[in-house]
Amino acid sequence: MNFVLIAMIVLAVGAVVFALVRGLIAFANMEPDNVDSDGITASHKKQNEMMFARIKYQAIAVVFVIILLMLAGGQS
Repeated sequence: MNFVLIAMIVLAVGAVVFALVRGLIAFANMEPDNVDSDGITASHKKQNEMMFARIKYQAIAVVFVIILLMLAGGQS
């Protein structure tokens, strides 16, 4: 069971890194001229999407770590 949780934690952390890198790439490729009808650039939209994705994946990883710690503490 611990192996499965550790694998899930690694996958969640990988998703966090992926979302972080995509957000940084969107930040680096900012084009001020690419604006929608609300005045928001496509780059800002992508940055916000990746920020919320990163937070979601971080929360999932933290939950898996808490479950792993609870299981490890119960085995002692």
